[in-house]
Amino acid sequence: MIVDWNEDRVADERGDPAYDVCVVGSGPAGGTLAAELAGSGLRVCVLESGLARWTEHADGLKRALSEGIQVKDYSRERRLGGVSTTWAGLSSPLDEIDMLPRPFLTQSGWPIAREELLPFYEEAAERYRFPHARVFASSGFGVLRDRGKLQPAWDEIDEKIFLAAGEPQNFGKEVRDVYDTGGVDLYLDASVTELETNADKTRVAAAHVRTRDGKERRLLARAFVVATGGIENARLLLNSGGLGNEHDQVGRYLMNHPKNYHGILRLKEPVGDAPYYFGCLFEGFAGYAGLRLAPALQLERALLNSYVRLEPLFPWSDSQGVEALVLLAKKSVFVLRAFKRGRKGDVVELRDYSETGDDSDLQNQRKSLGSWFGLGFTILGDLPRVLRYSYARLMRRAKPRIERVRLRNFMEMEPHPDNRVLLSDEVDAHGKPLPLVRHACRDVDRRSLVALHEALVREIEASGLGTLETELASAEPWPIDQDASHHMGTTRMGTDPHVSVVDPACRVHGVENLYMSGASVFPTSGCANPTFTIVALSIRLARQLREELS
Repeated sequence: MIVDWNEDRVADERGDPAYDVCVVGSGPAGGTLAAELAGSGLRVCVLESGLARWTEHADGLKRALSEGIQVKDYSRERRLGGVSTTWAGLSSPLDEIDMLPRPFLTQSGWPIAREELLPFYEEAAERYRFPHARVFASSGFGVLRDRGKLQPAWDEIDEKIFLAAGEPQNFGKEVRDVYDTGGVDLYLDASVTELETNADKTRVAAAHVRTRDGKERRLLARAFVVATGGIENARLLLNSGGLGNEHDQVGRYLMNHPKNYHGILRLKEPVGDAPYYFGCLFEGFAGYAGLRLAPALQLERALLNSYVRLEPLFPWSDSQGVEALVLLAKKSVFVLRAFKRGRKGDVVELRDYSETGDDSDLQNQRKSLGSWFGLGFTILGDLPRVLRYSYARLMRRAKPRIERVRLRNFMEMEPHPDNRVLLSDEVDAHGKPLPLVRHACRDVDRRSLVALHEALVREIEASGLGTLETELASAEPWPIDQDASHHMGTTRMGTDPHVSVVDPACRVHGVENLYMSGASVFPTSGCANPTFTIVALSIRLARQLREELS
């Protein structure tokens, strides 16, 4: 239930823990932990810095300073549900190569096997609407590969499927019944500013909590789980006297999936459809197949697991009016559901990138009532292209001739110790140092994506598909530089405290009752959107806590 701040059990000054487990954060990691621990017999609470709605105060607390790749404001949310209130739902499991040691990287390899994660992926699919393994298979989404004229035979290239639930998961709403009736206490407006430890820093005793009106409390628990995102997880440890940072590892090895457009594929013969590559709605999921170098070649050539998406160029591509219309359709849930009901059982091809996948600044920027009305004027200002899009979108037999396709690039980043989260000299409303996020692409990052482009040039020419125009190898400055909102690796998992922050159980080295949850524990990132793996790891951690604390 949502607990009043004046209840005595918030802080029991007699020294008895008020809760068995205190989870800091209500996003995908925190929400999953709450749901998985409900009904366990353990006393569980979740602390959320914001409210169920956006507030100016909570939004100000998430501010971060950036050097190198600039971190987006909307990539870190302080409200119930966290960043899942803005994401588009795209997901894919990690590949085997992502979790293996790679000799050309200074730090690589996970201390747990991918096989250990597989059953937790399936549990995430069963309970939190992620795709089951069968949907990623050749007999699932892969059956669409034979549709349309675009059917290349690859030699150096491998395909990877990415899928999003038709209605992306919002973990504030997804697990709301857990807070209403499931026996988990939820505290809103509860910003954790510091974790208090015992004298030798081997146990966390309490979380220091502040509200927007300046009220301060201590919340006691037997175990604490920090699930506030890749940047804030590190920041909270650093703001807690450098907790877990005996070997200067907290905040290091920050990874992202830098992204941007570069490269144009000119098709030899126009195509009308290619749902497998260009994207479509299929059996309740929106998805597409990305292209990457085959894993064996990655290892042979000492390259990372980056990928590109093929995005068809339509007469209306990059229209702000079309994007505004898509945004309004997404927000008009009844309209969107009615459209999907009318096309149930069909393969509905995407007609604009904004329909799924990577939501843009227009879709995610804060909007006042006037801004929402302004979208209507944006639509009217580009009405001819909006009408062409609408016709192609609504008419089942409309198949625009696609002659050009652009490449949307997504990079895997090397886990490099100098890519990191630090504390800045500026402070937030609670007087705590803001995070300074410092990360940029390294040589192996760039070289890996260039090698993928070069392989695609060869493969596309050999197959007779057309010509790929790319100047990535000589591009200066490096053009693939946008934040993907995937902040990983800052409290990385490992067995050696000298090069990691948490052990394979996600427990902070040397701190008996403190755990980290989320993408911050990833030793390497692969190219997959991280939320599916975050939820799988959170299910795994919840099971472990139930066994240890019951």
